[in-house]
Amino acid sequence: MSRTNFDQLLEAGVHFGHLKRKWNPAMAPYIFMERNGIHIIDLNKTVLKIDEAAEAIKNIAKQGKKILFVATKKQAKEIVSDKATQAGMPYITERWAGGMLTNFPTIRKAVKKMSTIDKMTTDGTFDNLSKRERLQVSRQRAKLEKTLGSIADLTRLPSALFVVDVMKEHIAVREANRLGIPVFAMVDTNSNPDNIDFVIPANDDATKSIEVVLEIMVAAINEGLQERKVEKVDSEEAEPAKKEKKLVRKDRIKKEDEEALNTNVVEKVAEVEKEEE
Repeated sequence: MSRTNFDQLLEAGVHFGHLKRKWNPAMAPYIFMERNGIHIIDLNKTVLKIDEAAEAIKNIAKQGKKILFVATKKQAKEIVSDKATQAGMPYITERWAGGMLTNFPTIRKAVKKMSTIDKMTTDGTFDNLSKRERLQVSRQRAKLEKTLGSIADLTRLPSALFVVDVMKEHIAVREANRLGIPVFAMVDTNSNPDNIDFVIPANDDATKSIEVVLEIMVAAINEGLQERKVEKVDSEEAEPAKKEKKLVRKDRIKKEDEEALNTNVVEKVAEVEKEEE
């Protein structure tokens, strides 16, 4: 069953593309028509692409891997932070720091710096600093929190990226491509879909359009996480039965070995007795 339908996407304005003069020819397969100088996206293809992307993103979440959401444009910031938080996934809604992926160890050092500052406030070191030093440290902590606070739990490179507006986030896309990290993205008619692994042709400027697509992706992620949880519980429940089965098998093998040993002893004794006769 499809995760969305034509009417739902139409109501959210997902079909509105950019002006014809701003289009990217690579998006031609996803354009249905042109009306009043504006390209209209083929929503039938969008439905198929959303289902394809949702299934892939669900499988990634099911494996316990992280998907990094990236959207620094004003219309998407709040939606992305809310939806990513619901799914328990990291996100970037402020400026993308160059090297966020390709120089990940340095980014982790910056995140650890936040933890160090937090430790200073609890162990009393912060109180021993001068007023000016405390102010500088507080400002540094606030700056780090703003740019990297949302990825504090990201201890290793993400397994996938979900991007809103590939033109604005071209650095993030380039870094992901360089590292072979799959990219899921909402791609408008003015963008190039060639470097995107899972293209979702959609209006990436309207709040409603962004929200409806993200809701589907987050639902798929939660579905994957739930399935992972169920499988884990089933595995834990099956573990005692496996252990018991293993013990029974061990006992059987031991018994068989003892029987074989006794048989050999009896045969040996019989041979000895025969020779003595």
